[in-house]
Amino acid sequence: MSYTKDEMMSVAAARVLTDDTRCFVGIGLPSTAANLARNTHAPDLVLIYESGALGAKPDRLPASIGDGILGETADAVVGVGEVFNYWLQPGRIDVGFLGAAQLDRHGRINTTVVGDYAHPKVRLPGAGGAPEIASSCKQTFVVLRHTPRALVDRVDFVTSHGKGPALVITDLGELRPVDGELTLTAIHPGVTVEEVRAATGWELRVAEDLVETEAPTEAELTALRELKARS
Repeated sequence: MSYTKDEMMSVAAARVLTDDTRCFVGIGLPSTAANLARNTHAPDLVLIYESGALGAKPDRLPASIGDGILGETADAVVGVGEVFNYWLQPGRIDVGFLGAAQLDRHGRINTTVVGDYAHPKVRLPGAGGAPEIASSCKQTFVVLRHTPRALVDRVDFVTSHGKGPALVITDLGELRPVDGELTLTAIHPGVTVEEVRAATGWELRVAEDLVETEAPTEAELTALRELKARS
């Protein structure tokens, strides 16, 4: 089956999530990947949303953290304060799955502004729970489309820092931190290193043991498309 770059990204991101993992899920690309994982190889993946839905099992992609389907399908619904004070900050969440408007070579995340803070070119949605997620989860994964505007040498504003992402999944490949700098460790089928470097806002390092991601299977693509069709 043929597939798009976005589908490859979603499948690759879903594959890194495993059963019994407690995952704090951001809306958008992270939510697509997390719900795909739960609908395929990781049915016991525990999805936690900022609105207080613990163990949500939506049969479609939620439109926002306030989407009613999260509460309707959750094992429990608690207050936002409890999510952060009891579950997140004490380190009870295994993986934080985030998106980003900008991400720099050192893994700093910007979802606040593009340009000068006082006179921004673009005012973005803001931090939300991302700073706490990046700081308190055992690991943070980031998923975003790979462009020079998204992967920059230095973010315009540091919204979230924390330990930095353990893994970044894009529509071109995967990056992991090596000696404090995000490094290309995998490329998706049909993508070249030159293409990835051209889409990166810094002089990207490439791992010596660079690997190629496995293409999506028919089952993965079918599950992803069905999930989107119900949304």
